[in-house]
Amino acid sequence: MIGYSRPPGAGKAATGHVAANGGSPVGESPSESRSCSSERPLATLRPIDSPAMNADRPATRVLIIEDEAKTAAYLEKGLSESGYAVEVATDGEEGLRLASTSAFDLVLLDVMLPRLDGWTVMEHLREVRKDLPVIFLTARDSVADRVRGLELADDYLVKPFAFSELLARVRSVLRRNARAPELVRVGDLEVDVVRQRASRAGQVLTLTPKEFLLLSLLARRSGEVLSRTVLAQEVWDIGFETDTNIIDVAVRRLRAKVDDPFEEKLIHTIRGMGYVLEVR
Repeated sequence: MIGYSRPPGAGKAATGHVAANGGSPVGESPSESRSCSSERPLATLRPIDSPAMNADRPATRVLIIEDEAKTAAYLEKGLSESGYAVEVATDGEEGLRLASTSAFDLVLLDVMLPRLDGWTVMEHLREVRKDLPVIFLTARDSVADRVRGLELADDYLVKPFAFSELLARVRSVLRRNARAPELVRVGDLEVDVVRQRASRAGQVLTLTPKEFLLLSLLARRSGEVLSRTVLAQEVWDIGFETDTNIIDVAVRRLRAKVDDPFEEKLIHTIRGMGYVLEVR
């Protein structure tokens, strides 16, 4: 059974046995089957007026795409009480429609969804809203799934999790996406942070959102050796185990696009320390 730590003020919103970490029993099991029937009713989509909202400033809008009623209700309650305006969709098709056509600031996306799974929703969403921050929330915890999720989205949080951790990640992702515009040049590499575009020797580089974030960090701190721990924290906002190769895989894929087609290499490995982007 998947459980979360109770959000502030959640009271008795979620029922059932309390999980080992003191949380409510909402979430999903990797082995649970998902119905993809088109006859499944959609969630009632409604904005939430937060009591913590500043009346002079519009609330940050969050879309939750989650088919489990308990999980969705838990997240909706916790986020609305934390000052966010929340809407919920319970299948991939409706979630994609809302995320593509409404002015949301952040999407929390499950992977195992009816009608369209989270991977498909993410791929279509990036075609129309490349700048929309997305955090995957899922019980799929394999390295392959995490690598795939972190390349497509801004963060990947595995269930079970504490609501306080989710809230911290939401705030971190929103801060990263609100940074001031920058244009960084290193040699013939140009990184336009605000437009999320990168080019080398005049050739546009086709990067995933995560690859772009990694490249922009290396470019902004050109000449500085960045450890795997720093990259994990700054790009993914996650502390990885030392035996995880997600960082190395991400850098290798980035090099294939940034360095391999060109004679001069910019991304260098410093053995035992990390990576640096610089002209040599």
